[in-house]
Amino acid sequence: MSGTVIANHGESGRSGHHRAVIGTEPVIEVRGLCKAFGNRVLLDHAQLQVFPGETVAIIGASGSGKSVFLKLLVGLLEPDEGEVLYKGKRVADLDRAGLDKLHREVGYVFQADAMFDSMTVLDNVGYALREHTKMSDEEIRERAAECIVRVGLKLEDLDKFPASLSGGMRKRAALARAIAIKPEIILYDEPTQGLDPQNITRIAEMIEELQTELPCTSVVVTHDMRTAFGVSNRIAMLHEARFAYIGTPEALMFSEDRPVREFIDEAMEEIRELFDAGTLGGANPIDTT
Repeated sequence: MSGTVIANHGESGRSGHHRAVIGTEPVIEVRGLCKAFGNRVLLDHAQLQVFPGETVAIIGASGSGKSVFLKLLVGLLEPDEGEVLYKGKRVADLDRAGLDKLHREVGYVFQADAMFDSMTVLDNVGYALREHTKMSDEEIRERAAECIVRVGLKLEDLDKFPASLSGGMRKRAALARAIAIKPEIILYDEPTQGLDPQNITRIAEMIEELQTELPCTSVVVTHDMRTAFGVSNRIAMLHEARFAYIGTPEALMFSEDRPVREFIDEAMEEIRELFDAGTLGGANPIDTT
């Protein structure tokens, strides 16, 4: 794909964001990744590196393969070609013990929250702790309580079932489940999808707070440009099965590559909202008059 822009991985998306650790090896590396379903090609030799401590937002048109890409990172799907490396090791080569270790170190926030409706919030949040640790019931409850308070829920919500929670509360419970195992990496699949503007802002703020407090490395798949620009150090844009752009949010807005420019122009209203609200800071660098 021509016009690819790759930024220094040590650059910060905007002031106050957690910075990647300069001079380190990527914690996740994607090499020549290919994935198709029948005649529908979603990834065609896609390449990406994610460095420790950074937040990378994955954007692109609906159906472009963003969620599929995220699942490939942790072995939930197998690539047709290419490889995913986690801490220098091929995910496809990991044995059961290696995959268990990966799943302990990587938290995953699913697109539709994927809460088990037959389980309480406590059991949902504590699920990975029961699977991957030897913590007692009391220790699991204590850790679950810590996590739901961190994401803005109340202690009494622990004993509720997901069906009794609002959409925003379910998303927050899913966040609590992802951080319960104290992950080194968190993967977010459309964490704000289906939410109203107020809850979109709340979830985006929580992603930023978790990034600072834990701290951890994050990959955020999102269709919402406010979230992408608000939380990321770098943005990677999927277009025609490859990453047409990889770089800082600020540089993205100045790209002259045609598909990138067209995508940004379509999303300009959302980007303007960021500047009008002062989220990105400074004056709007794009003169649209």
